[in-house]
Amino acid sequence: MDFETLAEFVRHRMRMSHIYQPLMLLTLLQNDGVSSREAISRTLLAHDQSQLEYYQLITNNMVGKVLRSHDIVRKDGDTYHLNGWESLSAEQVTTLIALCQERLESYQARRGDRIFEHRRKSAGYISGTLRYDVLKRAGFHCELCGISADRKALEVDHIVPRNHGGSDDLSNLQALCYSCNAMKRDRDATDFRAVRDSYVFRESGCLFCDLPKSRVLHENELALCIADGFPVTPGHRLIIPKRHAADYFDLYQSEISACNALLHQQRTELIANDASISGFNIGMNNGADAGQTIFHCHIHLIPRRRHDVERPRGGVRHIIPGKGEY
Repeated sequence: MDFETLAEFVRHRMRMSHIYQPLMLLTLLQNDGVSSREAISRTLLAHDQSQLEYYQLITNNMVGKVLRSHDIVRKDGDTYHLNGWESLSAEQVTTLIALCQERLESYQARRGDRIFEHRRKSAGYISGTLRYDVLKRAGFHCELCGISADRKALEVDHIVPRNHGGSDDLSNLQALCYSCNAMKRDRDATDFRAVRDSYVFRESGCLFCDLPKSRVLHENELALCIADGFPVTPGHRLIIPKRHAADYFDLYQSEISACNALLHQQRTELIANDASISGFNIGMNNGADAGQTIFHCHIHLIPRRRHDVERPRGGVRHIIPGKGEY
């Protein structure tokens, strides 16, 4: 590879979807053409503004907060000061540095790779394709605060963490901006347990909480699909969140995404197996006055076929007699 070829690649053929390619080449060029994966990764990390801002949150909300509570440091705007620095001699500073290094090395020796195991388990490697699917489903906005990916970097987060049995299934992933993701990790553990435990809440005696496995046609992390017991048309399906939630408006965004994934999956499967299907009605009854009889959210997916009724115009508007014609 000669200079002209490299220069031509950088100028014209380098297709950049991110800053990574020139950073890797810079690292190699600045280190006599050879660099370890770790060194290249450190270069990428040094230029990742979202990671920098993440650790700024860690500094303020965790380590800085603890040291401030012990009156070891004080904070002035974005600047931290070591209390009593002016009274320390050069020899005392050297001794304190050695003590900190000793505590650090002792902890690293004792904990080893487990120091950041919580981040590896909860985050781990998510393929580019799966990450794109999560961000696309979220409309490239944080699913918690709603901020756009153009304004803050988005991260793919496990709803139920891996170390609590959560999978890498699309239904168990959500898009969070780095701020929401960082603050989510920093929140009180009790709050987290309550949120996590709510996903497995089942109500005794609820027909849809106690469904036999034999009725389940398909499922993902947070929702399942069954054939309707009293089908309106052949292929009538019900999409049901696993958590007991009274109606659609009680669902978390992640459960809405899980239900939507099953709606798309079932639509594809039904059309593939029945060429007569030419349309669908999707509907929910929310509240007794809207016709709801089982108070566990469920979404009807009803296949429609040409001429299955004499006048299909108006569709779901016919739930109020006379309102389907307009």
